[in-house]
Amino acid sequence: MLTTPSAAPVRPTTMSPLLKVDGTRLVTPDGTTVRLRGAGLGGWMNMENFITGYPGNEAAMQSAVRDVLGERRYELFFDRLLTVFFGEADAALLAAKGINCVRIPVNYRHFEDDARPFEIREEGFAHLDRVVALCARHGIYTVIDLHSLPGYQNQQWHSDNPTHLALFWDHPHFQDRVVRLWEVIADRYKHNPWVAGYNPINEPADDSGRVLPAYYQRLAGAIRAADPHHILFLDGNNYSTEFDLFDEPIENAVYTCHDYARAGFARSGGYPGETDGAWIDKQQVEEAFLRRTAYMRKTGTPVWVGEFGPVYTGDRARDEQCAALLADQLEIYRRHEVSWSLWTYKDVGLQGMVHIAPDSAYQRHFGDFMAKKHRLGAEAWGSPNGTIRDLAAPLEHLVASEFPDFTARPFSTRQWLDVLLRHIVLGQPLVQEYAEVFRGLGDDDVLALADSFSLEQCVQRDWLLDTVADDARRGDAH
Repeated sequence: MLTTPSAAPVRPTTMSPLLKVDGTRLVTPDGTTVRLRGAGLGGWMNMENFITGYPGNEAAMQSAVRDVLGERRYELFFDRLLTVFFGEADAALLAAKGINCVRIPVNYRHFEDDARPFEIREEGFAHLDRVVALCARHGIYTVIDLHSLPGYQNQQWHSDNPTHLALFWDHPHFQDRVVRLWEVIADRYKHNPWVAGYNPINEPADDSGRVLPAYYQRLAGAIRAADPHHILFLDGNNYSTEFDLFDEPIENAVYTCHDYARAGFARSGGYPGETDGAWIDKQQVEEAFLRRTAYMRKTGTPVWVGEFGPVYTGDRARDEQCAALLADQLEIYRRHEVSWSLWTYKDVGLQGMVHIAPDSAYQRHFGDFMAKKHRLGAEAWGSPNGTIRDLAAPLEHLVASEFPDFTARPFSTRQWLDVLLRHIVLGQPLVQEYAEVFRGLGDDDVLALADSFSLEQCVQRDWLLDTVADDARRGDAH
């Protein structure tokens, strides 16, 4: 287990580094160009199953764990987890490695209850305020990212969606609630110069393509009525990959792409190599990046890759290929003077710059369960093919043969079945099984589980941290 680095020099918060868009650049008030080199704080105020090892969607998981632990011990566990997952030592580590921005995904449920819509929960801001402040003390910008919206803005587990339907786009009620929430967030942070800006909707998937453009205009108006100055980071449609539905860009906005290379997926064929019948090498990776960012170059606006990064499976040869892929992506971004945010900072071992230790209390207690989830293939993101793929193949063939014209936009038939089978058919019974692993635990036990995610008890993926640090040095030299 590695020791925590000494804290990087802390910049005074009396500085006024508020960023704004100036053509293709992000600049401070004195005109200094800033290229954001960041990390996503996934698995924290928006939990994801592959990041912290649970199955299904977050709300279902937390409800099941509450039933087993009881309200008091449930609150004890999750508050401790939020506290230790990112603290002063984490900010110091990132600052020491040249990271100057943390993208903070949050779930709306921290700030509003479905049973009491439009009533903002002040206590929900406690941890967000804490991390924004400690990042500022270390000279790190933050981007507040609404990762899960009421009604679900996309079809996947990471929007806390228990189904495969993105209902947000069909119901004005959900849309009105998000406008209200952003009015409150914008008013709260309007005077904070270390908040780089607001990322109002993570990975929208508006099947019609008609609702999102007008809704962004509405959100921009509402946010800017409360806070005229902070940048808006606006994700493209269909998981932040499509921008052709937008006309003229909104002023002081960055249109954000997510740039996951297929060769970095858990079930890829290697890099360079063939995945899903296509050869993927550095040229193809750059071509995909250029397609996803064509709108930004056409409109002369900055490019920010809000998410990217391979999945590491523990297979040494494959992980070395993923390291080569990551290095190629960073070189592409550096050459195009692109800001970026690597996914993700901390997890149970799949993508994190930091991950829990093999001998941690959490790994010892949940290791067998996570191994079963892995064996079954119960995650569309981090699992191998698993048992479910063997069972799904005949069903996939049946759908293709009986319904040749069927489309499951924005998915292929295989991706659509992955969501249904991995996260619902397997996910729902696994949620109950995960919760049962908490059965009989006392206060000290649940605190030890949460503390497994503190930096002091984690393992640092040194080569990945050093790769990021090297990119920061090269970028500064450029």
